[in-house]
Amino acid sequence: MDLCVREPQIAKYCGYVGFLKLTFVLLFAAGLLGGMINSLAGGGSFVIFPALLFAGVPPVLANASNTYACLPGYVTGAIGYWKHIAPHKGRLALYCALGLVGGYLGAEALMRISDEMFAGIIPWLMAFAVAIYIFGQRINRFFAARSVGSQRAARAGAAGLSVLLLAISFYGGFFNAGLGIVLLAWLALAGFEDVHAMNGLKLLISSVISVVAVMRFAATGSIAWVEGSVALAGAMVGGFAAAYFSHLVPAKVIRGFVIVYGVGLTGYFFWGVYG
Repeated sequence: MDLCVREPQIAKYCGYVGFLKLTFVLLFAAGLLGGMINSLAGGGSFVIFPALLFAGVPPVLANASNTYACLPGYVTGAIGYWKHIAPHKGRLALYCALGLVGGYLGAEALMRISDEMFAGIIPWLMAFAVAIYIFGQRINRFFAARSVGSQRAARAGAAGLSVLLLAISFYGGFFNAGLGIVLLAWLALAGFEDVHAMNGLKLLISSVISVVAVMRFAATGSIAWVEGSVALAGAMVGGFAAAYFSHLVPAKVIRGFVIVYGVGLTGYFFWGVYG
């Protein structure tokens, strides 16, 4: 007879091991799907962050661990786009400095609130991120229509653009979901028109924000390393897989799935807090 059946203490251990296996499978699958979605249409955090919550990771740690899990994708993407980023080297020091400061302040703010308080604002953060995801293309077109080249953007005020990037970086350090789309809108406002350069700069700034945020989270032990690493591994595999299978599933289909899933998940979080 199986020891897990005969011995109560061993049965308890077996049940715990089984739960861990199921949790790791869930997290890896969420990372896999999130990595593929990030590569194909964006919005992978809508899968990874809730999976960490459902795996039992406390809200603040789950949010910090989601940033950690998404970080390699930002870095590798920025490296891949470097030839499109390089022509704008003159701006990188300012952008990275603002990303570092804003990202750190956002991470610091997250570390100063309780799990209960953060759980209460998760629905609103999710609603904002999903709305940005849904209307991001319209927002980009709106700002692009009002930003004809870098000269006009300069007339709009370099100081104002810097303050806005600082605020966006704060948001990215505090809550990572939707960051890329907000950054694309900012880059359109700043006068960028080359979509490849915009994607590259978006990934570079996201990398800077996430690196400093992860360092701040790690300094206080606020990352669930095991769970986050399982999701990270899945996200890396998913990102590579998406490169090979991207032609099989249209980006519009993936985007539609993310929108439906994101709206439903946001409703679930609102129901959990206010229902």
